[in-house]
Amino acid sequence: MRERKDIQTIVSEARGGHRRLLVTMALLCLAAATALLLYWQRSGDVSPEEKYLWESSSIQDVIVTVTATGTVEPTSQFQISSELSGTVVEVLVGENDKVERGQVLARLDTTKLAAALSHSRAILASRVAHVSEVMASLDEMSQAYDRSVTLFEQQLVSRESYLASKAALARARASLQSAQAEVQVAEADVLINQSDLDKACICSPTSGIVLESNLEVGQIVASSLQAPVLFTIAEDLRQMELRVDIDEADIGQVSVGHKATFTVEAYQDRSFPATISELHYKPQTVNGVVTYTAILSIDNSELLLRPGMTATAIITVNEVRQVLTVTNAALRFSPPVPETAESAGGSGLLGMLFSSPPSSAPISGNSKPGEGNRSLYLLRDGQSTEISVRTGASDGFITQILEGEIAPGDRVITDLVERR
Repeated sequence: MRERKDIQTIVSEARGGHRRLLVTMALLCLAAATALLLYWQRSGDVSPEEKYLWESSSIQDVIVTVTATGTVEPTSQFQISSELSGTVVEVLVGENDKVERGQVLARLDTTKLAAALSHSRAILASRVAHVSEVMASLDEMSQAYDRSVTLFEQQLVSRESYLASKAALARARASLQSAQAEVQVAEADVLINQSDLDKACICSPTSGIVLESNLEVGQIVASSLQAPVLFTIAEDLRQMELRVDIDEADIGQVSVGHKATFTVEAYQDRSFPATISELHYKPQTVNGVVTYTAILSIDNSELLLRPGMTATAIITVNEVRQVLTVTNAALRFSPPVPETAESAGGSGLLGMLFSSPPSSAPISGNSKPGEGNRSLYLLRDGQSTEISVRTGASDGFITQILEGEIAPGDRVITDLVERR
């Protein structure tokens, strides 16, 4: 009996300890929930100035630019080829040499060409001599015809003899015309052969600098449907141009006459001025990106820029001075929508314990829908106030304000402070 009583005592004590443990856990949970509620309530007591990030509106210059890349090239560049095939016997210039208009750059072997010209000249001389011979025959036939006419009128020769002399005169005149035509053909052959001989001398069509030379002595030039480029000559390196590719999204803002500046890798600490002189309509598509070519005129009087340099150009497409501006981050800001207790955690005690913290100061009802095309939130009297504004030019960082209830120095909200 005593052992049974001890067992009951132990069981009752165990049940009492379990109840005390449950009560203790419940009290701890209630304390944690109370602390959490106090934290959320206190977090809503932070002043509006400490809840928001803001920047002041200000008077600034807004300069809208478009960036494009391209290469520097000579304004006038000539690629010299040869219409004839032959062996190069002489090369008189090389790369970077200055040349004058008409200067001989190289010569081809002219042995066959000179022989062909001599042959055509000999044929021409033969044709001219034949003309002289035919003219003598014509003169003879003309005199014979005159005698035949006189004798026929005196009835001293027959009519057949008279007609024969007349026909001989006509044939002599036709022979003269044929001989003169042959002379013209021979003269044309001489001109052709002379032209071929002249073209064997490769000359410069302009004054400038040799950028590239692709000829060596002994090289055989093979002229075909696509003549090889033997020399590349830049006319004047003091006047250069920059060819840039402008994205299709920006081409609508760019016009002829817009000013620009550009930099090259060779002179990273210096920018060069340029002006847009041409805008091409032909599109170029590379990897799915559509661009259009713009030509920028460059003054290269110092001869610092060289053909082929890669350049990055900044084109000024719009410029407004001393206007009211705000940062673009302010135009992107939108306050969060307040959550109710029901939406956060339901109703009752759980809704009170786990509801979201109190929202920021209420948005005033001063906004007028439809009046402006953008919304801004100003920090006025400790409250976030929404206003409507009409925007103007933007450089990607700040935007011009054309209309709206905003003045220089107003605090424009850009973001919420991150709580930790």
